[in-house]
Amino acid sequence: VQLQASGGGLVQPGGSLRLSCQASGFTLNRPAVGWFRQTPGKEREAVACLSTNNDITYYPDFVKDRFTISSDSAKNTVYLQMNNLTPEDTAVYYCATDLRQSSSYALCHRRPRDWGQGTQVTVSS
Repeated sequence: VQLQASGGGLVQPGGSLRLSCQASGFTLNRPAVGWFRQTPGKEREAVACLSTNNDITYYPDFVKDRFTISSDSAKNTVYLQMNNLTPEDTAVYYCATDLRQSSSYALCHRRPRDWGQGTQVTVSS
């Protein structure tokens, strides 16, 4: 299992970014996949998870209506569209999966087994 995240960068408050996660070694038709983030001194937290077999998503309250997770099975890629970004969204963002887990809710509440490298998102004016 390999996950390659990209798309991070510097954006102004109120702006948008779309992160991509290219998956290899497995296909996006069964396991749950998710995006997590971490800032220095804080625990890694889930921001969005997707059940790829039924498209059920889970979002924590602090990102609802701002972040959207989706996948493209033809490209074996997972996306995170982030809108209305605030400085509090500044973090390293990671994509993750666990082939034993198909529930988006469960993936977001348990530590996934497989992680990609992070991509830095900085929200600043």
